[in-house]
Amino acid sequence: MKNLENKVAIVTGGNSGIGYAAAAEFVAQGAKVIVTGRNKEALAKAETELKVTGIVADQSDLKSIDSLVEQVAAQFGKVDILFLNAGTAAFAPVDFASEEHYDSIMNVNVKGVYFTVQKVLPILNDGGSIIFNTSINAHVGMPNSSVYAASKAAVLSLNRVFATELAPRKIRVNAVSPGPIETPLYGKLGLEKEEVEGFGSVLGEKILLKRFGQASEVAKTVRFLASDDASFITGTEIVVDGGLTVNAVV
Repeated sequence: MKNLENKVAIVTGGNSGIGYAAAAEFVAQGAKVIVTGRNKEALAKAETELKVTGIVADQSDLKSIDSLVEQVAAQFGKVDILFLNAGTAAFAPVDFASEEHYDSIMNVNVKGVYFTVQKVLPILNDGGSIIFNTSINAHVGMPNSSVYAASKAAVLSLNRVFATELAPRKIRVNAVSPGPIETPLYGKLGLEKEEVEGFGSVLGEKILLKRFGQASEVAKTVRFLASDDASFITGTEIVVDGGLTVNAVV
């Protein structure tokens, strides 16, 4: 039996990468899925390919979040799963990081995430599931990632607090923290193809499984957390990094 039958799920940033893969997993397990994103063409493509409902929404704009919730409520009534996947990544050393760099990341990755949860809560069914897409960058101290890492660390703190606050409603709140995953994100960081490949080769040697992960592998973890198979799991973080953060001593 499909373990998300009759469930309604929202996947923010669901038109590419991990969000797209998670939406596909949800659909395969019987859920009705709403994906959001800022790119209308990419959303239309996802609608056709995945048989989902696409809604244009900007996570950094609170009025856009309000509009999203209104549209979902009107079309679906209530939802059962909220996967907060939308986010942005940019890197700069602390010496040169600008206020614009800081705000552009924090407005999407923290403020946007926070208020998306707040505004979706009235239409989220008791017993529902909230999943955050965070990152191992919150833990590893990678150079030039200070603002991005701080944004993901903030979300991990929200994960624990929200799990406590929403427990009376039996809403489970968890986070998935991917390591290096092959997604279109790397192409958006301004890196040339050769730079991405070189970076991947060096990093791959530090991963116990000696490869980058696939978006579909993270999506399966998200699907597990969304389902009743994870009915006794809340307030935790599942790291999906191929063993990168194990730091073997020999």
